[in-house]
Amino acid sequence: RAKEIKMKLGTLLQKPDSTIDFIIPYPEKPEKPPKVQKPSPEEVLQWRDSLEKLLQNPYGLASFLSFLRSEFSEENAEFWVACEDYKKTKSPVKMAEKAKKIYEEFIQTEAPKEVNIDHFTKAVTMKNLVEPSLTSFDMAQKRIFALMEKDSLPRFVRSEFYQELIK
Repeated sequence: RAKEIKMKLGTLLQKPDSTIDFIIPYPEKPEKPPKVQKPSPEEVLQWRDSLEKLLQNPYGLASFLSFLRSEFSEENAEFWVACEDYKKTKSPVKMAEKAKKIYEEFIQTEAPKEVNIDHFTKAVTMKNLVEPSLTSFDMAQKRIFALMEKDSLPRFVRSEFYQELIK
């Protein structure tokens, strides 16, 4: 994706804080899946037919996100997770903060992790954010879920990530 490449190049071209950054690069820590019991092959097989079951399982979600990151297409799943977290928010102040962050990260044009939603869904979501509620992102989240179900899930099921889990 051109936008991601452009962002990464922009980051690389920025002047470092000191020349030591060139000499000693900071090692990136690989992300570890949550310390959760590995699901049985039978449970993993159910994920082929149910994105919902996959996303509700912490191990499944971590595996799915790792797969999507390997394809540079994790924004949809990250948006879905952010929406789930948003729906658990009780405080109106926190809700407004999270809504703004989700909008800036995933919805607005040229957002760093912009999700692919149609203009109508984007317009409805923006209208909902005038007075944020627990359902502000529902339409966009449903569209993204449908996209992942139709596109990302079949690719995941065919991947080595998934094949290793059913062994």
